[in-house]
Amino acid sequence: MGRLTLRLPDSLHQQLEMLAEHEAVSLNQYIVYALTRQATLAYTVQPVADKAIREQRAAYSALLQSLGQGTADEIAAALAEREPAEPEEGLTPEVVERLRRRLGPTYNLS
Repeated sequence: MGRLTLRLPDSLHQQLEMLAEHEAVSLNQYIVYALTRQATLAYTVQPVADKAIREQRAAYSALLQSLGQGTADEIAAALAEREPAEPEEGLTPEVVERLRRRLGPTYNLS
């Protein structure tokens, strides 16, 4: 287990002590709990406001419009020019084959 020495303003230290006392846990336990809670917020799915969704959709539509349309031949040529990539670690040949079957002949995963 790691050890950390931390300097806190007196007011924050007192506030944390009061919160820990209210929860009936040690100050150390409370600080570990608070840090864990804060760290996990980065991995929590947060709802997106309807306005933000509309703005993202509008920006995506504008991007598609600016890209224009490509013919089947242009798309095939672009796909033929792409750099081959190795499958990610753990991606078995069986999974790659199932993916090929699902995508059909249009996509070349080699």
